[in-house]
Amino acid sequence: MDLTLPFYGFNRPGAKVSEAVRTNWWRQGMMGGVKAAYDCIYQFSQVDYSDDLRALDIPVLVLHGEDDQIVPFQNSGVKSVKLLKHGKLISDPGFPHGMPTTHADVINADLLAFFKS
Repeated sequence: MDLTLPFYGFNRPGAKVSEAVRTNWWRQGMMGGVKAAYDCIYQFSQVDYSDDLRALDIPVLVLHGEDDQIVPFQNSGVKSVKLLKHGKLISDPGFPHGMPTTHADVINADLLAFFKS
C-alpha cells in the first residue's frame, strides 16, 4: 500500500494519513482482475489519446491537482485542455492525484458548477 502515500499526498510534510483511505485503496485493488490492471497500465502509459481529445466537440472539464505525483500536472492537465475545443481546466495547488477522495468537497462543488454552466 505504499503507493497510497504519493497517490493521496500522504507523504507531504504535515499531511494527515488516513488508514481508512489506504485500506479502501487495497480493497478496490483486490476487487479488480490482474488482466484488467495490466491492460489499464498499458492504456495510460503507452496509448496516445490526443486525437480523441481533439475530436470532442462538447464542453469538457479537466480537473487536476497541481501536486499530483502520479500524473504530473504540466504533462497532463495543461496539455489535455489545450487539445480540447471546449475544455475548461480547474487546477488546485497542493491537491494530489487522489483529490476526489482527499478533497471531495471542493471537487464536488467544481463538478456541480460545471454541470450547471
